[in-house]
Amino acid sequence: MLTIEAVDLHYGDAQALSDVSLTVEEGEIVAIIGANGAGKSSLISTIAGIYRPTRGRITFEGEDITGWPSHLVCDLGIGQVAEGRQIFPSMTVRENLEMGAVIPRARKLAASTMERVFTIFPRLAERVRQDAGTLSGGEQQMLAIGRCLMGQPRLIMLDEPSLGLAPTIVQEVFRIVHQLNTDGLTVVLVEQNVVGSLKLADRAYVLENGQIAMAGSGRALLDDDRLRQAYLGL
Repeated sequence: MLTIEAVDLHYGDAQALSDVSLTVEEGEIVAIIGANGAGKSSLISTIAGIYRPTRGRITFEGEDITGWPSHLVCDLGIGQVAEGRQIFPSMTVRENLEMGAVIPRARKLAASTMERVFTIFPRLAERVRQDAGTLSGGEQQMLAIGRCLMGQPRLIMLDEPSLGLAPTIVQEVFRIVHQLNTDGLTVVLVEQNVVGSLKLADRAYVLENGQIAMAGSGRALLDDDRLRQAYLGL
């Protein structure tokens, strides 16, 4: 479904990604893990069209989207839930969700999609007229995911969805990710929560200093001594 081939990314003279290649098959959950500064968010933003790679190729369902602007990538069916949620705090829950459906592919189905979002996140339905900035951290994360779903994505990329959340809320977020995948969404999950993401993922890639250092099934990587020592201290 998604193929990244030998992608480099530079910020000026600084190289953020080096020769990164990976694949995501339809229906999978693929985790991308690594320490702070490893290049995880840079990779997601490059796929989303926020940054243009300096080398390499990105294809989605066989179509070369390398260097496409982000609004066209989104309208093709790739959704992104950004790190830090990035909701509109002074707008209501409903208004935030409506913003997710402004792209052409989503407009006609906006009303029915919103009902689906409220089914997945009943707490948002209860707070539909509330300003988003007054929601709890967990509720804001639900809103960020719901806003992305309003765009009718076929592949959803979640960038650190558990960041800053209480452990019980983290488990709820992972449960929602699993449910979305069960319902048919392909998922790319960027996470510092190594154990949680590897338990959830079909396959995973480990980024170190902008390069793919390891790859394999989620379970195999979780059992890998090198990874356990580097990221879990075991």
